[in-house]
Amino acid sequence: MKREEVFNFSAGPSVLPVEVLETAGKEILNYGGSGMSVMEMSHRSKVFQEIFDSTKAKLKAALSVPDTHEVLFLQGGASLQFSMIPMNLMGELGTGKADYAVTGNFSSTAAKEGKKYGTVNIAASSEDRGHTYIPAQQELKLDPDAKYFYYCANNTIYGTEWKYVPETGSVPICCDMSSNILSMPIDISKYGIIFAGAQKNMAPAGLTVVIIDKSLAGHEMSCTPLMMSYQRMIDKDSMFNTPPCWNIYILGLVLDWLEKQGGVAGMQKIKHEKAQLLYDYLDNSKLFKACAEKEARSDMNVTFRTGSDEMDAEFCKGASARGFTNVKGHRAVGGMRASIYNAQPIEGVRALVDYMKEFEVAHV
Repeated sequence: MKREEVFNFSAGPSVLPVEVLETAGKEILNYGGSGMSVMEMSHRSKVFQEIFDSTKAKLKAALSVPDTHEVLFLQGGASLQFSMIPMNLMGELGTGKADYAVTGNFSSTAAKEGKKYGTVNIAASSEDRGHTYIPAQQELKLDPDAKYFYYCANNTIYGTEWKYVPETGSVPICCDMSSNILSMPIDISKYGIIFAGAQKNMAPAGLTVVIIDKSLAGHEMSCTPLMMSYQRMIDKDSMFNTPPCWNIYILGLVLDWLEKQGGVAGMQKIKHEKAQLLYDYLDNSKLFKACAEKEARSDMNVTFRTGSDEMDAEFCKGASARGFTNVKGHRAVGGMRASIYNAQPIEGVRALVDYMKEFEVAHV
């Protein structure tokens, strides 16, 4: 198939803006008259330092990052942060404790990892209803002595999204925003740490963005590995070793594209319109049903099913044949999932809904 014949609904790595790919393609052999690709140049060179500084400034501007917080460009994926956060924030090994809200697969994994370093209190869990909802503020069982409160803002597997920022008093909030960062304005000052794997809304896989309140750094466990100290990475401006240079460059291009869409405020309107197209159809369908409870539905990952595993499989096969790729739900839950991150054009969502209507007519 040609690219224009495909709409990629992958949960990650996900679709990138065509404009970004075209620019990167034009510059891949010779960036800015340097005679080199960004993939070839030294991370210590003046030309890459300019790329790095520009991208960092664009991200800080896009998210209105205050001076109290630092932006880090790290590696290891969001999953490395499951360990890095407790090692840096819990105090010495085995002495600290933290609150975790478990609302899906990744927050569950993070909580298990946190238990290796201290005491983990499950402040809330949505497991009782198959992770189809988000616990309300009054349902959070918070420990005022916790070193931090941890949650995952958007759950890619189950299709749920937190619609509020938890109130935790003086306890810092650590949040995994891998799948909804840059899709809406954020009050960064409410968070101790925000982190995100880049491969959904920002850049190719391999870059992890961390936004950290600088006052939380410098208190890591004595056993913390060299590369897992936030303070060391702040001191070295993310360049203790070679950073993911190409991905940082792509992030800069994505941020340029985002600005043309009206920034994060403009993207919030666009992403809600895309999601509403799908949910409006699902709410009126006689065949397809949305999986997540209405108040907790994600604008990034729309999960749905027919109620029949065989029919779900038939739908996914037909979708793939028509160029709608990666609509099969995660292996842990089955069904279908349409991931409609920032770069997914609204035309793709409209086309998918048209196919769903066609499939419904043929099966009801």
